[in-house]
Amino acid sequence: MGLQTYIEQRKQSKDLLVMAHVVCGYPSFAANMEALEIMAEAGVDLVELQFPFSEPSADGPLFVKANEQSLKAGTTVDQCFEFMKLASERFAFKILMMGYYNTAFKMGEDVFVKRIQEAGGVGYILPDLPVEESDNLHRLSAEAGIEPIILMTPTSSEKRLSQLGAASRGMVYVVARRGVTGSKTNMGDDVTSLVARCRQHTSVPIGVGFGISSKADLDALRGSADLAIIGTAALKIWEASGAAGLKTFFKDLMA
Repeated sequence: MGLQTYIEQRKQSKDLLVMAHVVCGYPSFAANMEALEIMAEAGVDLVELQFPFSEPSADGPLFVKANEQSLKAGTTVDQCFEFMKLASERFAFKILMMGYYNTAFKMGEDVFVKRIQEAGGVGYILPDLPVEESDNLHRLSAEAGIEPIILMTPTSSEKRLSQLGAASRGMVYVVARRGVTGSKTNMGDDVTSLVARCRQHTSVPIGVGFGISSKADLDALRGSADLAIIGTAALKIWEASGAAGLKTFFKDLMA
């Protein structure tokens, strides 16, 4: 089942889906699996597994630290793919690879796509790869049934949104504000207007991320976005209060 079809089917019984985020190997793969179990129990619909990278340019301080510490602990790309396979076989939610283009470049785009496919992933998010340079990777992905997730931002012109929309498949990731991940975002009219702008240029489902941290934020997105993307907020809870805190966080979020 393709990502867009999966989202549309889930939306028949839920007005807003939730996508969560885990940094592979931080603080450990065992902790990652425990977090995924909590997310699955809460009813999370998708999870992006971040492959740690030395220069995560789209990430805020907390995720930068998580990437650095995972790499210092010896996390490898092979381990991330092995973990993706374990998770995709164990859980009902769909899994995306999130990372940076260097990972695909070093192993070769064809190998990168094949490994995501073999590990049970349905797509990938590479925020540092411009669409102008992605033709070959997107072609390989289409042949394998793997979806490249395009990012749309508040600074994109209508012309740029049209270009991004033409390249979009599976879903679009709408960045709720300027900057990197981690800071709080006011989910008000500006975000709703941004989602409406983006919808004019794509027919695929729209997820909104960067700064979503509460049930109130999710409620503000209902009727506008298709998915709410939770990243830093969940990692902050894990750092502060571990598995018990994360369980309460997602229970309250999904209530």
